[in-house]
Amino acid sequence: MSYKLVLLRHGQSAWNLENKFTGWIDVPLTEQGEGEARRAGQDLARAGILPDILHTSLQVRAIHTAELALHECGRSWIPVRRSWRLNERHYGALQGKDKSATAAEFGADKVKVWRRSYDIPPDPLPIDDPSSGIDERYKSLDPDLLPRSECLKDVLERMLPYWDDDIVPDLRAGGTVLVAAHGNSLRALVKHLDGMTPEAVVELNLPTGEVLVYELDDALQPMSAVGPGGVRGRYLDPERAVAGADAVAHQAG
Repeated sequence: MSYKLVLLRHGQSAWNLENKFTGWIDVPLTEQGEGEARRAGQDLARAGILPDILHTSLQVRAIHTAELALHECGRSWIPVRRSWRLNERHYGALQGKDKSATAAEFGADKVKVWRRSYDIPPDPLPIDDPSSGIDERYKSLDPDLLPRSECLKDVLERMLPYWDDDIVPDLRAGGTVLVAAHGNSLRALVKHLDGMTPEAVVELNLPTGEVLVYELDDALQPMSAVGPGGVRGRYLDPERAVAGADAVAHQAG
C-alpha cells in the first residue's frame, strides 16, 4: 500500500518581496503569491491529486495559500487541522529586519551562520517583544513551548510530534494529505522524509507556491528516487520548481 502526501509552501508574501526575515510575524500574500496559490490548486486538479484533509500552520500566509489552492481544485470543504508546530522558523533578533541590512547590524559572518547553519539559532527575542510574532492565537500554550529563536534543528524537533501524532494517522487512514506551511517547517519535514544529513538540508531551497508530492510506502518512506530539487518527492512542474528554488537560494543577505 502507498500513501500520498502533498507539500505546499505558501505563495510569495509581502516580506518575501521586501526581502525581510518574517518568521512568526504574520504578513499577507502579495498579488503574485495569491496567483501562485491558485496555480498550485490548478496543478493539483490537472494531476488528479485531490486532497482529503489539510494541515496548516497558524500563520495566515499558509492558511490563505491553502484556501486559494483548494478552491481552485474544488476541495474547499475538506477537514482542516492547524498547529503552531507547522509555523515558520522563529528568527529571533532577525525578525522584521531587512536581510541585507542585518549584515551591517550583526556582521555578515554571524548572519550567514544564523541563516544557513543547521543548529545555531539567532539571538533570542522576549515573548513580549513587538517583533516576536507571538499573540493571542498562542495563549493556550505553555509559554515554555513558545520559541524565542530557532535554528532548523529546533524546527524539526517541534514539528516531529505533530507529524507522528496528527499527520501520520491521517496518512494511515488512506487519505491524500495536504500540508500547507513554510520554507523551514517544510524543509524540516523533507529532511525527516528523505533522511537528509544536516549538511544536505541546509542547502535545500523550497520554492513558493509549488506542489511537491510524496508517494510513501508502508513504512512511510519515499518510493521515488531523488529528482529535481534534490528531493525524493515529485514536483508537479519540475522546471518551474527548480527555477523557483534557485530564486530562493539567491535572495540577498
